[in-house]
Amino acid sequence: MSARGRSAIQVALTAIVVTGLAVDAFVHFHLASAFEHTKTSTLSGADLFHLEAIAAVIAAAALLVRPRRYTAAFAFLVAATGTAAVVVYRYVDVGAIGPIPDMYDPYWAPPEKTLSAVAEGLAALAALALLVMFHLRTRSAAAPAGKDGVESFLVSRERA
Repeated sequence: MSARGRSAIQVALTAIVVTGLAVDAFVHFHLASAFEHTKTSTLSGADLFHLEAIAAVIAAAALLVRPRRYTAAFAFLVAATGTAAVVVYRYVDVGAIGPIPDMYDPYWAPPEKTLSAVAEGLAALAALALLVMFHLRTRSAAAPAGKDGVESFLVSRERA
Protein backbone atom coordinates (compact mmCIF):
# COMPACT_ATOMS: atom_id res chain seq x y z
CA MET A 1 0.00 0.00 0.00
CA SER A 2 1.28 3.44 -0.85
CA ALA A 3 2.13 6.04 1.76
CA ARG A 4 -0.74 8.16 0.49
CA GLY A 5 -3.19 5.29 0.99
CA ARG A 6 -1.89 4.60 4.50
CA SER A 7 -2.19 8.29 5.32
CA ALA A 8 -5.81 8.40 4.14
CA ILE A 9 -6.65 5.33 6.22
CA GLN A 10 -4.91 6.85 9.24
CA VAL A 11 -6.89 10.08 8.86
CA ALA A 12 -10.18 8.16 8.53
CA LEU A 13 -9.46 5.95 11.55
CA THR A 14 -8.38 8.94 13.62
CA ALA A 15 -11.61 10.75 12.68
CA ILE A 16 -13.67 7.74 13.78
CA VAL A 17 -11.82 7.49 17.10
CA VAL A 18 -12.03 11.21 17.83
CA THR A 19 -15.72 11.37 16.88
CA GLY A 20 -16.54 8.32 19.00
CA LEU A 21 -14.67 9.73 21.98
CA ALA A 22 -16.36 13.12 21.51
CA VAL A 23 -19.79 11.46 21.58
CA ASP A 24 -18.67 9.47 24.63
CA ALA A 25 -17.58 12.66 26.42
CA PHE A 26 -20.73 14.59 25.52
CA VAL A 27 -23.08 11.81 26.65
CA HIS A 28 -21.23 11.28 29.92
CA PHE A 29 -21.18 14.99 30.74
CA HIS A 30 -24.87 15.21 29.78
CA LEU A 31 -26.04 12.20 31.81
CA ALA A 32 -23.80 12.65 34.86
CA SER A 33 -26.41 14.53 36.87
CA ALA A 34 -28.79 11.55 36.65
CA PHE A 35 -26.30 9.47 38.66
CA GLU A 36 -25.58 11.92 41.50
CA HIS A 37 -27.61 9.85 43.96
CA THR A 38 -25.86 6.58 43.08
CA LYS A 39 -22.93 6.76 45.44
CA THR A 40 -20.70 5.32 48.09
CA SER A 41 -19.00 7.30 50.82
CA THR A 42 -16.19 8.12 48.36
CA LEU A 43 -17.56 8.37 44.82
CA SER A 44 -20.84 9.01 43.07
CA GLY A 45 -21.98 7.77 39.71
CA ALA A 46 -21.73 11.38 38.52
CA ASP A 47 -18.05 11.41 39.51
CA LEU A 48 -17.43 8.30 37.42
CA PHE A 49 -19.30 9.80 34.47
CA HIS A 50 -17.23 12.98 34.73
CA LEU A 51 -14.00 10.96 34.90
CA GLU A 52 -14.99 8.96 31.81
CA ALA A 53 -15.85 12.16 29.93
CA ILE A 54 -12.57 13.82 30.89
CA ALA A 55 -10.56 10.72 29.91
CA ALA A 56 -12.35 10.66 26.53
CA VAL A 57 -11.54 14.33 25.89
CA ILE A 58 -7.88 13.83 26.84
CA ALA A 59 -7.58 10.68 24.69
CA ALA A 60 -9.16 12.39 21.66
CA ALA A 61 -6.99 15.49 22.03
CA ALA A 62 -3.83 13.43 22.51
CA LEU A 63 -4.53 11.41 19.38
CA LEU A 64 -5.15 14.57 17.36
CA VAL A 65 -2.07 16.36 18.65
CA ARG A 66 0.30 13.40 18.66
CA PRO A 67 -0.87 10.43 16.57
CA ARG A 68 1.42 7.70 17.86
CA ARG A 69 1.16 4.15 19.18
CA TYR A 70 0.86 5.25 22.80
CA THR A 71 -1.93 7.76 22.10
CA ALA A 72 -3.80 5.18 20.02
CA ALA A 73 -3.35 2.69 22.88
CA PHE A 74 -4.70 5.22 25.39
CA ALA A 75 -7.68 5.99 23.14
CA PHE A 76 -8.31 2.25 22.78
CA LEU A 77 -8.22 1.74 26.56
CA VAL A 78 -10.63 4.62 27.23
CA ALA A 79 -13.09 3.53 24.53
CA ALA A 80 -12.86 -0.21 25.28
CA THR A 81 -13.28 0.19 29.04
CA GLY A 82 -16.22 2.52 28.46
CA THR A 83 -17.84 -0.05 26.17
CA ALA A 84 -17.16 -2.88 28.60
CA ALA A 85 -18.54 -0.92 31.55
CA VAL A 86 -21.82 0.02 29.88
CA VAL A 87 -22.40 -3.55 28.63
CA VAL A 88 -21.46 -5.23 31.92
CA TYR A 89 -23.54 -2.83 34.03
CA ARG A 90 -26.46 -3.31 31.64
CA TYR A 91 -26.55 -7.10 31.97
CA VAL A 92 -24.88 -7.88 35.32
CA ASP A 93 -25.69 -6.46 38.75
CA VAL A 94 -22.10 -6.31 39.95
CA GLY A 95 -22.94 -4.32 43.06
CA ALA A 96 -20.65 -1.80 44.71
CA ILE A 97 -16.93 -2.57 44.43
CA GLY A 98 -14.97 -0.74 47.11
CA PRO A 99 -15.38 2.98 46.44
CA ILE A 100 -17.18 2.36 43.11
CA PRO A 101 -20.95 2.56 43.53
CA ASP A 102 -23.45 0.04 42.18
CA MET A 103 -23.99 1.29 38.62
CA TYR A 104 -26.38 -1.49 37.51
CA ASP A 105 -28.88 -0.14 34.99
CA PRO A 106 -30.88 -2.92 33.25
CA TYR A 107 -32.24 -0.72 30.45
CA TRP A 108 -30.94 0.68 27.18
CA ALA A 109 -32.56 4.00 28.04
CA PRO A 110 -32.18 6.91 27.58
CA PRO A 111 -31.24 6.72 23.88
CA GLU A 112 -27.93 8.47 24.65
CA LYS A 113 -26.81 5.32 26.49
CA THR A 114 -27.09 3.28 23.29
CA LEU A 115 -25.47 6.07 21.26
CA SER A 116 -22.55 6.19 23.68
CA ALA A 117 -22.10 2.40 23.66
CA VAL A 118 -22.03 2.28 19.85
CA ALA A 119 -19.68 5.29 19.62
CA GLU A 120 -17.33 3.80 22.23
CA GLY A 121 -17.33 0.43 20.48
CA LEU A 122 -16.55 1.94 17.07
CA ALA A 123 -13.88 4.17 18.62
CA ALA A 124 -12.30 1.16 20.31
CA LEU A 125 -12.18 -0.83 17.06
CA ALA A 126 -10.77 2.11 15.09
CA ALA A 127 -8.19 2.84 17.81
CA LEU A 128 -7.13 -0.81 17.77
CA ALA A 129 -6.74 -0.64 13.97
CA LEU A 130 -4.66 2.54 14.38
CA LEU A 131 -2.52 0.85 17.00
CA VAL A 132 -1.83 -2.05 14.63
CA MET A 133 -1.12 0.37 11.78
CA PHE A 134 1.38 2.35 13.88
CA HIS A 135 3.00 -0.86 15.08
CA LEU A 136 3.42 -2.19 11.54
CA ARG A 137 4.81 1.16 10.38
CA THR A 138 7.36 1.11 13.21
CA ARG A 139 8.35 -2.47 12.35
CA SER A 140 8.77 -1.67 8.66
CA ALA A 141 10.83 1.42 9.48
CA ALA A 142 13.17 -0.72 11.59
CA ALA A 143 13.74 -3.22 8.75
CA PRO A 144 16.22 -2.39 5.97
CA ALA A 145 14.66 -0.67 2.96
CA GLY A 146 12.86 -3.07 0.65
CA LYS A 147 13.08 -6.00 3.03
CA ASP A 148 10.47 -7.45 5.33
CA GLY A 149 11.39 -8.82 8.74
CA VAL A 150 11.96 -12.45 7.67
CA GLU A 151 13.93 -11.52 4.54
CA SER A 152 16.04 -9.07 6.57
CA PHE A 153 16.75 -11.75 9.17
CA LEU A 154 17.80 -14.29 6.51
CA VAL A 155 20.10 -11.80 4.79
CA SER A 156 21.74 -10.87 8.08
CA ARG A 157 22.25 -14.60 8.87
CA GLU A 158 23.90 -15.18 5.48
CA ARG A 159 26.38 -12.36 6.14
CA ALA A 160 27.39 -13.80 9.51
